[in-house]
Amino acid sequence: MPEGTITSAAMRRIRIDFEGERDGSIRSPVLFCIIRGMKATIVALQGELGSGKTYFAQQFGKVMGIEENIPSPTFVIMKMYDIDWRGFKKLVHIDAYRLEKEEELLNLGWKKIAEDPENIILIEWPENIPGLIPKEAKRIHFKHNE
Repeated sequence: MPEGTITSAAMRRIRIDFEGERDGSIRSPVLFCIIRGMKATIVALQGELGSGKTYFAQQFGKVMGIEENIPSPTFVIMKMYDIDWRGFKKLVHIDAYRLEKEEELLNLGWKKIAEDPENIILIEWPENIPGLIPKEAKRIHFKHNE
């Protein structure tokens, strides 16, 4: 069977073994690398206090099948939820409001979490850790109704 190598923009290589893929299907991890890239999907939630960032994260979690309460992780900084939604395996909810230095999130394992393409990460108050938010992150801006 043929083999191939895919190289992402980050120049990380993965080897693809097409054995057993005669029907044209591609295994999930390979599909992630092609469609999403080789890192987590990061969504930066920006807006004033009380503008709806946590509510959005709660509703987002419900769509992904999380049945438990999704409180703001303000005091614990980060909360992870197991999911099985369109190839994602973890929803990571981060509240950077209380972070004073980017190093604080790095100490919680940020690099490993942000490298995993099966993670979708919602970050409230991303402006507190600007050096850790990749330029390809999605951004949603929240405003109070006037």
